Amino acid sequence: MRRALIASAVLILLLVGLAFWDTTEDGSAGQAVPGGHTDAGRQAIAEFGCGTCHTIPGVTAADGRVGPPLVDFASRTTIAGKLPNTPPDLVRWIMHPQAIEPGTDMPDLGVPLRGARDIAAYLLTLGSPRFPYHLAG
Repeated sequence: MRRALIASAVLILLLVGLAFWDTTEDGSAGQAVPGGHTDAGRQAIAEFGCGTCHTIPGVTAADGRVGPPLVDFASRTTIAGKLPNTPPDLVRWIMHPQAIEPGTDMPDLGVPLRGARDIAAYLLTLGSPRFPYHLAG
């Protein structure tokens, strides 16, 4: 009887954990971003020059020091100290940071919805429990 209770408790905990442990549409780890693709996100980060200001693991030449490093981004609770770190809020922030926090150092870069979804999908893999990205050396 006791083993059955323990097994049931473990199963319930596992199911609850899986409910909060999601993947993106392309099967990569991190919080799901509807319509977002991590590989395209990495490319969009380079295209829009995000690495000019931010250090971003996994993106070539993304070693900026003006904005905060985006290492372990998925584990953060807020975006710019203002918004909850959720996929919809991150997409909004990427597209229109000045509308959310006028005067912020983050410029409006003209990122379209598709690009913002892809960038968010990539950023939300950084430091996630299922895809712990660590900088080399």
